[in-house]
Order: sequence, then C-alpha cells, then structure tokens
Amino acid sequence: MRIIIAILISYLIGSIPSGLLLTKSVLKKDVRNYGSGNIGATNVARVMGLKAGVLVAVFDILKGFLGVLVGQAIIGDPVSVYVLLVAMAAIAGHDWSIFLGFTGGKGVATTFGVILRLYPLAFLIYALIWLFLVIKTRYVSLGSIIGSLSLPFVIYFSGFSGAHILFGALLSLFVIFTHRANINRLMNGEENRMDPDKLGQSG
Repeated sequence: MRIIIAILISYLIGSIPSGLLLTKSVLKKDVRNYGSGNIGATNVARVMGLKAGVLVAVFDILKGFLGVLVGQAIIGDPVSVYVLLVAMAAIAGHDWSIFLGFTGGKGVATTFGVILRLYPLAFLIYALIWLFLVIKTRYVSLGSIIGSLSLPFVIYFSGFSGAHILFGALLSLFVIFTHRANINRLMNGEENRMDPDKLGQSG
C-alpha cells in the first residue's frame, strides 16, 4: 500500500502544469495556443522570454526531485527498485498530466530532477552535454535527446545495480519517445532553433 501511495503522490506532483499556470497567471493566456503548443520550459521561453522559461524549468526539475524524495521517505529505502517506479511516475505525470486530460510536456526537466536526486553525476554529465549542444547548435531537442543517451552508461560506471542501469535506459527511451516529432524535423532540417533574440516574441 505504501508503494501505491508513493507512486500516486509522485504522479500528482509531476502532473502540476507549471508552464501553463505561469503563462495563465502572468499573461492571462494559454501557452498551448502559442509556439509549439507545448507547456514545457522551451516553449514558455519562446512565448514569455528566457527568465520565464528558466523559472518553469526550475519548477519542473523540482517536481521530479520532490517526487523521488517523497517516494523515498514513504518507502523508507532510497535506492529500492520501488523508488524507481515512483521516479517514473513523476515523469509520467508531467508527460501525461491528469490536470490536462493526460497530455503534457516532454519530460526533460522533470527527468533532470529525478536524476539529480538519484544520480548526481549522471545529472551533471547530462546537463553539460545538453548545454554544450544547445549552445553549439541552438537545438534544445538535440541536446535533450543526445544527453539522455548518456544516462545508462554513467549509471553503470557509477556502480549501480542492473535495475538502475535498465532504469537509465528507460529514461533515455522516454525522452526519445516524447521527442519523436522533433527527431523527424531534425532529420528533415525543419526543427526550430532557439534564437535568443526572438525569445518572448511567439505570444
């Protein structure tokens, strides 16, 4: 019963639509009607500017971190396999929020929060890869996808068990799945770049 409760709480935390709440409270607009239509930090930055995008990213990271933290507290074992289910529930909540009719974002920032709590080194390497590729190419999606591929390898070399390595691989697949449209656009040369001069101009 404790495990089920932990999963449900983590899912609900992940389901909080940070980007939508921010744009509605400040702009009185629904961010889903602008830019890519996504509620994540990247689209919020395009609609409201860099500061708003960073704020949403911080909140979404916090959702993943808190989802795992609460699960660890309830289950009583910080590295239990059940904690991994709780962590996945937080990401699933962001991607398929109960408050948005089971739609949502792409889960990268919430994944950052999960791995920050569980695997700090993997978080650091993912973040550095993401930052390098975004600065180099201006493709946020490319940084998210390529960075995620490092997760199972870093977790493996950090000495975690097979369940954790499999979890890292599953996180990578989640990121790839939620970015499948971006992958098609990247392959066709149609993906939108992040242009700092145009942030805040999509709304």
